[in-house]
Amino acid sequence: MWGPNKYEWVLMQFATAQAGIILVSVNPAYQASELEFVLKKVGCKALVFPTQFKTQKYYDILKQSCPEIEKSSPGGIKSKRLPDLSVVIMLDSKLPGTFHMDEVMQAGDSSQVKQLRAVEQTLSCNDPINIQFTSGTTGSPKGATLSHRNIVNNAHLIGLRLGITQQDHRFCVPAPLYHCLASVGGCMVMALHGSCCIFSSPSFEGKAALEAVSQEKCTFLLGTPTMFIDMLSQPDFDSYNLSSLQGGIIAGSPVPPEIMKTIMTKMGIPKLVVAYGTTENSPVTFMGFPNDSMDRRTETVGYIFPHTEAKIEDPETGKSMPLNTPGELHIRGYCVMLGYWNDPAKTSEVITAERWYKTGDLGSLDEHGYCKIIGRCKDMIIRGGENIYPAELEQFLHTHPKVEEVQVVGVKDSRMGEEVCACIRLRAGQDCTEEEMKAFCKGKISHFKIPRYFVFVSQYPLTVSGKIQKYKLREQMEKFLRL
Repeated sequence: MWGPNKYEWVLMQFATAQAGIILVSVNPAYQASELEFVLKKVGCKALVFPTQFKTQKYYDILKQSCPEIEKSSPGGIKSKRLPDLSVVIMLDSKLPGTFHMDEVMQAGDSSQVKQLRAVEQTLSCNDPINIQFTSGTTGSPKGATLSHRNIVNNAHLIGLRLGITQQDHRFCVPAPLYHCLASVGGCMVMALHGSCCIFSSPSFEGKAALEAVSQEKCTFLLGTPTMFIDMLSQPDFDSYNLSSLQGGIIAGSPVPPEIMKTIMTKMGIPKLVVAYGTTENSPVTFMGFPNDSMDRRTETVGYIFPHTEAKIEDPETGKSMPLNTPGELHIRGYCVMLGYWNDPAKTSEVITAERWYKTGDLGSLDEHGYCKIIGRCKDMIIRGGENIYPAELEQFLHTHPKVEEVQVVGVKDSRMGEEVCACIRLRAGQDCTEEEMKAFCKGKISHFKIPRYFVFVSQYPLTVSGKIQKYKLREQMEKFLRL
């Protein structure tokens, strides 16, 4: 499935699962080379997409890798570069070599329904149901393969943790369906707990999300920190009635405490919780309780999910770390993916023989089962032998009254190995200087943690799911600073 949020996306999610077909979630922003990589990697037999979204003309992009489609009959594509692809379904038009979605909807007859029922009897909960290509915050995407058991149980536990009952709950989902946060945290929670999903726009728009909450009286809102910040930044924010909101989930990247408090206060979401997880873990493994203390909600990523194990290891020695001591977070349980599709080497790098998944995140566990995330192992900055954790610095810099958002990265330095670079997005109408920021830091944090560089930016490189791509940001800063 390739395209923005649409009703048919949800339809295909449930239809493919029922028929035992593996749904491959394709980034709607992919261009020809990226699309070709994904389709080849998994051997896709069918592709479903709309005619166009914004500047994306999907048929034309596909033609670059599959020019044969123009002279093919529907269902009979034979492509040299995409040898597995035979069927293309378009949601809202019919071009050469494609089926229209309406044709597919009307094609089923009683014999095929009987065949479907027979297929259902052969399916196992451990069969793959979905291939989610990782967002690519660290490089080339990998196809995380999830089973029925993975995502059904995860969605069930998300709903239980949120306290969803049979009363009328309405979820506003501005996040992309291509990503686990929406497809599992939205659609699957909806199906398992009898709630309603409102998709505010084909792709994220802060204004549209606020309109959806206000007009549809949504009770829950889920999104990434960047999405919530964008909603708060809308010029007409105060004109929206958000009083229906009871709770929400904020996930996808670290949430500085100041941002969490601001969202809860300004949007009036008393039961907003942080969720932590990875695509490879279906996705959620830690989530706060709606009635947790403010400290736990702002300083941790929540309490471990049932039927899930977690441990902290020294990434260098592999030894388990004591409570409240940083190390790499490992996860084991029903939630761990089957593996990366057609990539046993990459799979073995992250899943041990004992089925522990190595998250690559630096964190610590306390005696109550709550987790703190310090940052990515690969994001940790080593400056002259001193370990510096970007998340710690980001939380501190967020306390500056002029700072809207901040990301800290390490940039190369011939003497120190790495230096600290703070990339700051200022609040509307504010001006600030590097000297002002350094003065703010002096005497409040260790001298070696004070960023060597402060760069003021208007935006960050993002994945389609709203995650900040730190490796790209690092590259941009090194180029900008001429390092």
